[in-house]
Amino acid sequence: MLILSICLLVGVLAIKFGGRLLWPANCLAGPAAQAVQLSVSQAGIAATIAGVASHRGLPTRAVAIAYATALQESKLANLTYGDLDSVGVFQQRPSQGWGTVRQIENPVYATSRFFAALTLVPRYRRLPIYQAAQDVQHSADGFAYGQYAEEGTELARAFSGDEAHAVWCSYGSPVGRARLAGARIALDDAFGRLRGTRASHRGAGVTVGSVRQGWAVAAWLVTHATTYGITDVRYAGFQWLANRSGGWKPDRAPARGPGAGASVLFG
Repeated sequence: MLILSICLLVGVLAIKFGGRLLWPANCLAGPAAQAVQLSVSQAGIAATIAGVASHRGLPTRAVAIAYATALQESKLANLTYGDLDSVGVFQQRPSQGWGTVRQIENPVYATSRFFAALTLVPRYRRLPIYQAAQDVQHSADGFAYGQYAEEGTELARAFSGDEAHAVWCSYGSPVGRARLAGARIALDDAFGRLRGTRASHRGAGVTVGSVRQGWAVAAWLVTHATTYGITDVRYAGFQWLANRSGGWKPDRAPARGPGAGASVLFG
């Protein structure tokens, strides 16, 4: 009976395409034993939040607070609706001075506004996550953020780059035509202007200021692969391929030369 149930589940989840099975796309973040599963869109927003934090030089604790808030408010989704006039990832309200609807529906803008408010909270790094989030949001039930404190902390360590090669996605279908110039623009929007790296046949690349930032950039690229047609990401001796399941693997042909270890390459 158990085997039958598993087979039925496989039949529901898998889609036959060109003679092969395609599996639903999903992303994982964190150590294997405690990895958090996210949809591709959730992971993309999480990576953008970490990118904005990197640009502002904020600690992992700030990212954890942002994730707990976003998980409670929108489940890490860029909503076009909400209570009263609330919209966006953090359900910010235009009537309360957070910006226009169009601005708030931009995750980079919404995250920047959230962090600007968070950094004004005295000793926010030492506060319980729910309290710091509530001091920014002024929600009807501030304790609700606490239920996502642990998950937010795990995600923050992965997406901020504290843990190496801790974010990866599995795509069941081809990611489409490469739009690497668009990816570079969007990367700069989230992380601030990153210096380009000459990547020759490998496509494109950016120079990062630290290993931590490098893994945060790599996570952003992996989670935005379908948007920009990215099939290959390489960093710090590891490689992720869109058409291969199982996450990051040792890079069999790592980049060499001056500055090679400080570059994230993608194509």
